[in-house]
Amino acid sequence: MGSASKQSNKSGGRQGTPDRRARIAELRAAEQRRDRRNKIFAGVAVGVLVIAAIATSTWIVVDANKDKKAKEVAASAPIDGVQTFGDLSRNHVKEKVNYPMIPPVGGDHNAIWLDCMGHVYDQPVENERAVHSLEHGAVWVTYNGKATPDDIKALSDKVKATPYSLMSPYPDEKGTITLSAWSTQLVVDSANDPRVNEFFTKYVQGKQTQEPGASCTMGQM
Repeated sequence: MGSASKQSNKSGGRQGTPDRRARIAELRAAEQRRDRRNKIFAGVAVGVLVIAAIATSTWIVVDANKDKKAKEVAASAPIDGVQTFGDLSRNHVKEKVNYPMIPPVGGDHNAIWLDCMGHVYDQPVENERAVHSLEHGAVWVTYNGKATPDDIKALSDKVKATPYSLMSPYPDEKGTITLSAWSTQLVVDSANDPRVNEFFTKYVQGKQTQEPGASCTMGQM
């Protein structure tokens, strides 16, 4: 009896081993299939991200080119009502200058410019220093007592967001709002006039600039 029982157990153990090995092989095969699927999914995901990145980059470049083209077109388009004053002198002087246009748009000026990196002054500034800022490519926004609080707020926001621009009150000017660049000027009645944006687009560091890239910081009042 004992010998028969041992013989039966040994036979059962020999039969169980192949089953266990088969199960392990099946599990390993399933794991390998999952790994292959995961690699495929990962590859597809990477491919999608690459394509998306390329598409985004292409869109950015195209959009930037369109924006550049639009600015070039705007910069070359005439603006109704703009006055130009031809060649003007550019000497540095210490004395006050009697400018023929109010506000001035060029001519002899102080050796020190006004800060004009979106600076808004709440008091009148020196003509001679403002003119030097115009020489550097700035647009100078001025206004008199006819300008409304809404006009002043809108213009201030515009200037603060625009490097190479400045703004100050100018009680003696005839027009409500005056936009000045070197040898160039436009008078408008309201900050809502679409020509305001057109003037900024065309003349901030525009072709009229006498010293492109010159500093608009480290100036003085």
